[in-house]
Amino acid sequence: MKDYIVSAMAAGEQIRAFACTTKELVEHARSIHNTSPVMSAALGRMLTAAAMMGSMMKGEKDILTLQIKSDGPAGGITVTADSEANVKGYANEPNVIIPAKPNGKLDVSGAIGPGVLRVIKDMGLKDPYVGEVALQTGEIAEDLTYYYAASEQVPSSVGLGVLMNRDNTVRQAGGFIIQLMPFATDEVIGILEENLKSLDSVTNMLDGGDTPETMLSKVLKGLDIEFTGTKSCEYKCNCGRQRLERVMLSLGKKELDEMINEGKPVEVECHFCNTKYVFTPEELANLMEQQ
Repeated sequence: MKDYIVSAMAAGEQIRAFACTTKELVEHARSIHNTSPVMSAALGRMLTAAAMMGSMMKGEKDILTLQIKSDGPAGGITVTADSEANVKGYANEPNVIIPAKPNGKLDVSGAIGPGVLRVIKDMGLKDPYVGEVALQTGEIAEDLTYYYAASEQVPSSVGLGVLMNRDNTVRQAGGFIIQLMPFATDEVIGILEENLKSLDSVTNMLDGGDTPETMLSKVLKGLDIEFTGTKSCEYKCNCGRQRLERVMLSLGKKELDEMINEGKPVEVECHFCNTKYVFTPEELANLMEQQ
């Protein structure tokens, strides 16, 4: 199944909802970053959430960034998404190894630890929107649920999951975001709450053959669901030599002069896709002349 996001409305537009399958993009992230199982799960959940949240944005050039900074072994995770649900990301410490939970599940919250979740929306305005909340559990889905309520005042339910194979490849990945409109009635809220209580985990649903559509049908059972769109999502890094040239120029004249005077090539690596770019002293000097 190719990765994609489905959107829907329910209960006479009192609810908007998104669900996705992201196995391929999470596996791609795992392969390029060589993440440990627990960090594959943590990064995969962040990428999955970013894909859905990015797809909610309207402008072609809108960019969403999700960032966790934490005191746990993971150190932090950064992911970005555009409005076409193209995502990329990296973990500060991709090779964290910690014991599983007593139930055998990967201990994502233990890897993350205490910290903050930051949501940055760059929509081409003078300043980007920045929302920040303290991590509540480190499980990411619960932290995003709290973020929506505390920072955007949008009652939401976020479900995210990544299931790993024994060989450390990704078996399943996906999630959903359900949001209540301000005019949602108590009856609708009550039905949704009951559905969520009886809902299986995201990974169990996907591993059992559910699609994003059938996941939403279970979450929104009895609430007159109407599917409104489908969008593909993928791991896509837009780095390139020109972009890295701008990064080098941003270092400033003093630092570039020092690099040039050393007389050695400078290697720059993209955090998101691990592509390496080499700049010779001559190329750096030419860059400075073009300023």
